[in-house]
Amino acid sequence: MSSFGKNLSKNILVAVLGVGLIGSAFVIGARYGAVNSTFAGTNVAPNIVNKDSGQPENVDFSLFWRAWDHLNEKFVETHGTSSKAITDEDKVYGAIKGLAESLGDPYTTFFPPQENKDFQAEISGNFEGVGMEVGTRDDILTVIAPLKNTPAFKAGVKAGDKILKIDNTVSTNMSADEAVSLIKGKKGTTVTLTLLGTNDSQPREVKIVRDRIEIPTLDTELRSDGIYVIKLYSFTSNSANLFRGALEQFVKSKNNKLIIDLRGNPGGYLDAAIDMASWFLPADKIVVQEDKGSNSEKIVYKSKGYNIFNNNLKVVVLVDGGSASASEILAGALQENGVGKLVGTKTFGKGSVQELVNLNPDTSLKITIARWLTPKGNTISEQGLKPDVEVKVTDADIEKKIDAQLNKAVELLLAK
Repeated sequence: MSSFGKNLSKNILVAVLGVGLIGSAFVIGARYGAVNSTFAGTNVAPNIVNKDSGQPENVDFSLFWRAWDHLNEKFVETHGTSSKAITDEDKVYGAIKGLAESLGDPYTTFFPPQENKDFQAEISGNFEGVGMEVGTRDDILTVIAPLKNTPAFKAGVKAGDKILKIDNTVSTNMSADEAVSLIKGKKGTTVTLTLLGTNDSQPREVKIVRDRIEIPTLDTELRSDGIYVIKLYSFTSNSANLFRGALEQFVKSKNNKLIIDLRGNPGGYLDAAIDMASWFLPADKIVVQEDKGSNSEKIVYKSKGYNIFNNNLKVVVLVDGGSASASEILAGALQENGVGKLVGTKTFGKGSVQELVNLNPDTSLKITIARWLTPKGNTISEQGLKPDVEVKVTDADIEKKIDAQLNKAVELLLAK
């Protein structure tokens, strides 16, 4: 078993930066560039500088500048005196935000100075909030998953809950990033969420006291029936090493039945998912593909070839609607390469790649640049992964505290 002595790669190919509340949930390219934060236009707004710098060809901006002039000339505040005077810079920021939103992609977002500062704090590891990931499903703000033992988890927030209101603000047409800015806050403060669960007939209000968020990684259990369970909560920078340690303990137990539980796991580092899949796959097997669209050639990420297990290994992967991003990459790799069956419910369907571009020292733009495909070329975005064996959680299961999905996984592994 000398393979376990090898150092796992710490090269973060694609980091998962925070569009949610823990700072690392969705796969985003950690690539930075610099472009001019300028607008092209006519001479109708003489006080705006750099109007022609970086001007795209064959784009008529006269309509924009006519609208600019009419707003400057005619707009009157009707809701009382504003606490903050709107500057020309604010209008430019609003225009860029609208430009990003015009693409119809919930993960392509402009960050003005304060939001950019908050975002940078999140991805550097300074997390204070409620400890859950949010995204959009069918254009509705939705909880991807609360993390174990966080304020959201303890307050009863569930994967799949629709977020109808944040305090007194209705979430209709709100992006995930806008929701984050409202939900997060300093430790000890409270946020009230109005939620509608998958099986709820009426919305419910949940008050959550914000706290410092520590991202959990994994738990392990050797059951009395000989089945080894690895419960993976997130794909952090250290999770690949911890997963390797868990597999080492599994091998030492001399059992051949393994459950990898990815339920409620919103994702994390791509490289961690590739490393984990590599323990089960030879070097020529595909883990995931990156599709940049148009006529671009797909980027193929293959196993690192650790492949320490023989054919006697039996694996079941547990998934649900809270399994997203890197979870879907690992689950899809094991499913389509014939390593193990997926049991549970359809995954979230977060299969896009974002690049973070610094527009200037104070602002940034998060842009969807690609989508993830499974080894066989199936898109993860929107569709998610379909389990081999679907097991839905019923109200009766919850009331009796029965884990029907885990029970099915055990049944499959113990079957001859």
